[in-house]
Amino acid sequence: MFFISDAMAAGEAAAGGMEGFLVQVVPLIVIFAVFWFFLIRPQQKRQKEHAKMCEALAKGDEVMTAGGISGRIESVDDQTIGLQVASVDGKAVIINMQRAAVQMVLPKGSVKF
Repeated sequence: MFFISDAMAAGEAAAGGMEGFLVQVVPLIVIFAVFWFFLIRPQQKRQKEHAKMCEALAKGDEVMTAGGISGRIESVDDQTIGLQVASVDGKAVIINMQRAAVQMVLPKGSVKF
C-alpha cells in the first residue's frame, strides 16, 4: 500500500520537474532573442555597411577617418589609401592609412586646403 503512494508521488515530481525546467530555460531563450535583435544583429549590419563603404572608396573622395582627420583620397591600394590632409607651399601633404580607418565619406567640396 505504501509502495503505490510513493510511486505516485515520484511520477508527480517528474512532471513538475519538466515544468520547472521550462520555467528556467524559456527566460534565457527570450533574453538571448532580445540581445540578438537589439545588439548583435544591428552591429553586424553596421559592419557590413562599413565594409561595403571601404570597398567603394575611390580617388577624389573626401573622407573623415576614425581619428577625426579629414582629407581627399589621392591614391587607393588593396589595403591602404593615400589621404591628402593639407597643402604646404603648394605641395600636398599625403598620409597613408588603412582603408578600415575611414569612418565616413563626406560630400564633395567639404574639405578645403
